[in-house]
Amino acid sequence: MKTSTIIAATAAIGISAAANAADKIPADQAVKNVVLVHGAFADGSGWRGVYDNLIQRGYKVTIVQNPLTSLADDIAATKRAIDRQDGPTILVGHSWGGVMITEAGIDPKVTGLVYVSALSPDAGETTAQQYEGYTTPPEFVIEPTADGFGILKPGTFKAGFAADTTDEDAAFLENSQVPINLSSFGIKIKNAAWHTKPSWAVIARQDKAFDQKMLQDMAKRIGAKVTEVDASHALFVTQPDVIADVIDEAAKATKQVAQ
Repeated sequence: MKTSTIIAATAAIGISAAANAADKIPADQAVKNVVLVHGAFADGSGWRGVYDNLIQRGYKVTIVQNPLTSLADDIAATKRAIDRQDGPTILVGHSWGGVMITEAGIDPKVTGLVYVSALSPDAGETTAQQYEGYTTPPEFVIEPTADGFGILKPGTFKAGFAADTTDEDAAFLENSQVPINLSSFGIKIKNAAWHTKPSWAVIARQDKAFDQKMLQDMAKRIGAKVTEVDASHALFVTQPDVIADVIDEAAKATKQVAQ
């Protein structure tokens, strides 16, 4: 990494830390727990920027590591994380992680849901059904493996998933991607927490994993308060401050619910 890049990155971290330190949550705030759920083709490490921002503010943050081996396994991983919380909790999901928070969010500890360019099926609906009537951008290409899993096609990963990252970061994300069991997309979920829990949606305007109309329609259907940002599908990596701000807003807005 170039010296100038290191200096710029260090300065940015210092500015962000200072801003966050000045934005500590009140000691008596009811909702202090946040659970972050990653999506397909990724793991929980992508949340590091969001995690750091929220920790600076005084939140307790737990990051789920989805195995991506089945819908049931991923939902169970999120439920285990919720079980570890000691009070009211905001549940956050990116992409496929939105399915997990939709199903697991019915837990009484969960006071609000934040969808980060995320799926939000209804009870009795499969994830695949959400794509009906929409056209996924051509840059986002899933290649099936011999055993029924899928990965994002090498060579188009950055354009389809992480266009606003550096070439180096995109290469790391591509080479560390976690395959997902493709059969998971065809299984119906049993519960949809957004029917009873307030929801927020952060939508990436340059997202290539979803049709933009699909993202807007999903947010509208669940009644989410929408924040739009210029970013790729990897906004959970590239826009940590925007996402942390929305999570903070959700935690404060659900104070009365928690009490």
